[in-house]
Amino acid sequence: MAVSDVVLRCDGPYHRKHRQASQARKKIAKLSSTMIVLTVSGVAKRYGADPVLAGVSFDVRAGEKVGLVGPNGVGKTTLFNVLAGVDEPDSGEVRFSTGVRVGYLEQHASLEGSQTVWEASREVFRDLLNLANEAELVATQMATAEDSQRTLLEKKFDQLQQELQHRGGYELDHRIERVLDGLGFRKDEFQQPLGQLSGGQKNRLLLAKLLLWEPDLMLLDEPSNHLDMEATQWLEGYLSASSSALIVVSHDRFLLNQVTQRTLELFEGTTDSYKGNFLAYWRQKEERLQSQRRTYERQQDEIARIEDFIRRNHHGQKHAQAEDRRKKLEKIERVDSPREILAPAMVFPAGQRAGDIVIRAAGLTKAYEFPLFEKFDFTIERGQKWGILGPNGCGKTTLLRCITGEVKPDEGEIRLGSNVEIAYFDQLLTPMDSGAELLEAVRPKGKTITEQMRRDLLARFGLTGDIVFQKANSLSGGQRNRACLAFLAAQAANLLILDEPTNHLDLWARDALEACLKGFAGTVLLVSHDRFFLNRVADHLLVVEPGRIRTIEGNYDTYLALARRDPACAAAGSNKRESSVTSRDQDRQLAKRKRRKFPYRKVVDIEAEIMECEARLEELHESLASPELLRDGQRIKATKAEVDQQRSKLTTLYEHWEEAVELN
Repeated sequence: MAVSDVVLRCDGPYHRKHRQASQARKKIAKLSSTMIVLTVSGVAKRYGADPVLAGVSFDVRAGEKVGLVGPNGVGKTTLFNVLAGVDEPDSGEVRFSTGVRVGYLEQHASLEGSQTVWEASREVFRDLLNLANEAELVATQMATAEDSQRTLLEKKFDQLQQELQHRGGYELDHRIERVLDGLGFRKDEFQQPLGQLSGGQKNRLLLAKLLLWEPDLMLLDEPSNHLDMEATQWLEGYLSASSSALIVVSHDRFLLNQVTQRTLELFEGTTDSYKGNFLAYWRQKEERLQSQRRTYERQQDEIARIEDFIRRNHHGQKHAQAEDRRKKLEKIERVDSPREILAPAMVFPAGQRAGDIVIRAAGLTKAYEFPLFEKFDFTIERGQKWGILGPNGCGKTTLLRCITGEVKPDEGEIRLGSNVEIAYFDQLLTPMDSGAELLEAVRPKGKTITEQMRRDLLARFGLTGDIVFQKANSLSGGQRNRACLAFLAAQAANLLILDEPTNHLDLWARDALEACLKGFAGTVLLVSHDRFFLNRVADHLLVVEPGRIRTIEGNYDTYLALARRDPACAAAGSNKRESSVTSRDQDRQLAKRKRRKFPYRKVVDIEAEIMECEARLEELHESLASPELLRDGQRIKATKAEVDQQRSKLTTLYEHWEEAVELN
C-alpha cells in the first residue's frame, strides 16, 4: 500500500485540513466549469504532401478530463506538439484563456542535470522556496533589529508566513514524497543523481514534476508508460481528484475509463467528440456507426432505384419523368459513407488437440539476487486462458521462460502435456528473423506454408501491400508487433505464451487481439500490464506477490473484487487450488518475519501515534504564525527543526502502518 493510501485512511487534523483544501478546489472547479481554458479552431498541419491535421476544432473547459484517441500514426502527438507550442500550425488557431498555465508530458522527453531526484522535484516549487528563504532571512533580521525596524519586519514576516501557509509552503516535502512514492520511487532513490536514472525513471520523474506543478491544463502523452499496475492505479486516483483540466493520450483503456469525462476521436485529420469515458465512447461510436451506415445505405438504395429508372426510360415514353428525376438526383445532398476505423481480422489456428493437462508445475523455485518464487505448484488445463499479475521485477517473464525451457528452475519441474506445441511471443519481439523480408520472416521453421497463405495471414494482422517486402527491423513498433503475432499464428500452435503482446498496438488492434484470443480453441498463458486486456481474455490469474504466488479463478474484475473486500479474503477465497510459497502456517509466519522492516506493533497503536504526530504538526504550524514567535529568531529555527523532525517521524509511521496492515 502506498503512502497516499494511508493518508486517505487517517483522520487527523493534518489530513482533515488537506481534505478541506481539496473540497475547496473542487468547489472552485465546479464554479469555473463553464470557463473555457483552451479553444482550438480549424487547426491544420501537413508534412510534405500528406495532411495530418485537416481542420481540427474543439474546446476544453476548466477541470475537464478529456481522452484523445485514434489509430497509431493518425497525428495525436502532432496535435499535442501544436497545442504545446512546439510546432506551429499551417493554419487555424490555438487560443488559451488569459493566465492559463499549460504543462506538457511528452512521450519521449529527456531529463538531464546534476541534481538528485529530490532536488529536481523541489525545483518545481522554486518560487515557494525563495519565499521561505526570504521569511527565514526576515526572521534572522528581526532578532537583531532595533525597535523602530522590528515592527516593519514583523509585519513583513507575518505576510510571508500567511502566504506560505495559504500556498501550502509548509507541506512541500510531504507533497513531493507522496507523488514520488505514488509513482513507484523507493526512498533510497530520492537522492539518486539524474545521470544514473534509467529512461523509465526519468519519464516517471518528469510526470512527478508535472503533477507537483499542478498547471491549469495538462497535456499527457502516454503517462502510464513505465508505470507498474500499482503506480498506474495511484495515478488514476490522483488525476481524477485533480482540479486541473487535462487531455490524455493513452493506450491504457482502464486509465481512460477511470479518468476521462469526454473523448475526442482523431481520424482522417479531424476530431469527433463523445460524452463520457472510454466505454461510453466505444458504445456511442458503434451506435453512431450503425446509424450512419443505415442512413448511407438507404440513400444509396434510393439513388440506385432512381438511376435504374432513368436508364430504363431515358429514350422511352417516360422520358420527361426520367429527365425530371435526373434533375432531382443532381440536387440530392449526398450522405458520406461512415468514417470507420477498421480493425485487423486477426486469427490464431489452434493446430492439433492437446491433452487435458497442458502444463503441470511442481515445487518450482527460482532465485537470482533474491527469491522470485519458491516451492510453487500449478496446473493449466486445455482451453484455459491464464494471465499473470505482479509488479515489475517480480519474475513474471522468468516464469514464462521456465515454461518455454529458455531458463532452468533452481528446483522443481515443469511438465508439458501430450501433443503440446508452444508458440512464444517475446516482448522484445525477437522470435522472427528481423533482417529478412516480412514475407519470409513469418515462415515458421519445419512447417509448409505457401506464399499466398503467408500473404493472407499478414493481411489478417493489418500488413498488406508493399509492406510485406520490407525488412522486419525497418517496421514501426506497432507493425513489428503485429508481424510477430502473425508469425505465431503461422506456427498453428495449441499453447500461446505471450509476454506483453499489446505493446505498441493501438486500441483497435488490441480489441481485435482480445476477440481473437477469446475465440482461440487452444490454451493461453500471458503477461500484460493492460488490465482491460486481462479482464477480457483471462479466465484464471496467477498473482505474484511478495512471498507467494496464488491463483484466482476469474478475470481482473474478480481480482479487484477480492482485493477490495479484504487482502486476506482475496487470498483465502481465490480458488480451491490456491498455491502459496509454503503451505504451512509456520513457514508463512517465518516469511513475514523476514520481510519485516519494523518491530511488531498493533495497527491501532500506530494509528494513535499518527494522530498525535499530526496534532503536534498542527500546533507547530499555528505557532509559526503567532506574534510571540516573530520576535525570536532562535525559537523560529528551533520550531522549524521540530516541524522537519515530526514530518520525518510521520513518514516513518506511515511506512510502519503499511507494513502492519499487510503483515499483522
